Amino acid sequence: MGLRTAFLLILSICLVSACQEEEKEKDSLVHESDTHVAKLTKAAVMAKLEAEGYQLFQYVDEASGDTIIMQQYYIAFLKNGPDRSQTKEEADSLQILHLNHLSMMYELGHADISGPFGDDGEIRGITVYNTPSLEMADSLANADPMVKAGRLLIEMHPWWAAKGFSLR
Repeated sequence: MGLRTAFLLILSICLVSACQEEEKEKDSLVHESDTHVAKLTKAAVMAKLEAEGYQLFQYVDEASGDTIIMQQYYIAFLKNGPDRSQTKEEADSLQILHLNHLSMMYELGHADISGPFGDDGEIRGITVYNTPSLEMADSLANADPMVKAGRLLIEMHPWWAAKGFSLR
């Protein structure tokens, strides 16, 4: 290996190393800033959600010292409906309308996550609704074209979860 090649290799390593350190510093600053903002606004978040009719409570996690906001969500269990006699073409069309409905619920902020189960059981899937009331969640779930056509039935249950937590 020539002197020029060795110099270029060392220069490349130094540049990559310097860029990685800069990224670590930026990530650290962003994380600290996000944490600070989150601590300042938890009371405001709770006040806004309570004013909109959401059911909430909070507690302090002893391990982390963080205040956790718990919110009541509503899980819609999508079950086999009484009318599954549609032709393949009708069922395919309803499936597209069903997926469009679920996408719209997500885009409007009414649903946080939806998905089918991996087996072929009576319960076909779930949607977690983020609404102030059971009645609103039930109304939105029953507006699904698959439900209107009788292919699915809705079974709704209230469910508590930490606000802002994600699946891992």
